[in-house]
Amino acid sequence: MPKVDLAGRDLITTQDWSIEELKATLKLAENLKSQYRRGKIPPLLRNKTFFMLFYAPSTRTRAAFEAGMTYLGGHAQYIDVSTTRLGSGEAPKDVAKMYEKYGHGLGIRILDSAIDYVYGAGISVVREYARHTNIPVINMACCTYHPTQGLADLMTTQEALGKVHGKKYVIMWGYARSFRGRCSIQEEALIMPRFGMDVVLAHPPGFEIDPEIIQQAEENAQVSGGTFQDTNDLNSALEGANAVFPRNWASNALLTVGATKFGKERELDLHEKHRDWTLTQRRLDKLDKRAIVTHVLPVLRGEEATDEVMDGPHSVIYPQAENGMYTKMAVMAATMGRKQK
Repeated sequence: MPKVDLAGRDLITTQDWSIEELKATLKLAENLKSQYRRGKIPPLLRNKTFFMLFYAPSTRTRAAFEAGMTYLGGHAQYIDVSTTRLGSGEAPKDVAKMYEKYGHGLGIRILDSAIDYVYGAGISVVREYARHTNIPVINMACCTYHPTQGLADLMTTQEALGKVHGKKYVIMWGYARSFRGRCSIQEEALIMPRFGMDVVLAHPPGFEIDPEIIQQAEENAQVSGGTFQDTNDLNSALEGANAVFPRNWASNALLTVGATKFGKERELDLHEKHRDWTLTQRRLDKLDKRAIVTHVLPVLRGEEATDEVMDGPHSVIYPQAENGMYTKMAVMAATMGRKQK
């Protein structure tokens, strides 16, 4: 594998990095995982600070970045945007330049209710910060992408399935009495076919994802030798699959105009029409006998999937969450570390 240098680079989406760069990052994540378990992580980011600006809440992303930065010898500073002057008219470009003077990297998380579910509003903010600062900007989830999550999911899939080329990976819309954005869905739709997987995106009519993402996913599959399929037929999608990711996301109608204009009750009525889109043990039996069930968490138990499935022997949700820390550590170490000579 060619030597790569990611020092100073942003990570807005995995599409921005080459296959060689992604493989090198995953290799570093694997090494950090091994070192962590031996209690011998090198202080690759000693005395460095990573500012984490959260417009939206988090359980795992915040914890993984904070813990990972500590293990690498640096400091991750959590900033709730409501405690800043950004809501009082301060320009993001001024904040970006300030954090550039104070630290060595900047993470932005802005999605879902923080942007009233208006698709495109989050990624534009992330890119604005990236335009106005010279330190690496890491997308910690926006309306469109969640790159460190995509890396963690790929790492987990590779650990569980071995060689993933030609393996069938199903991204499944799951019923829920609430709704979320589709950043994780779209990131997986991009990264899995890039590594040669046969990806099937299964969803009810009206829950299509960004057509540009679909086009990129198809192009990724063509280059790698994998495939990408978009379908409304859940049962055929699951047949013989090696992995399934059941997760809810909002309809195209809501994401076009936002939750306020479209109406939350109206959106939930759409979801109620597809209550049968739940990953049950009966549906899981359609998969390969050694198949895995993934999820980025939080999983909406009893809705997206049953407890029997999520707590069963096929589930890899906790190793997947753990790998999220190692991939985030790898991204920070690679982008905020020293330039290779």
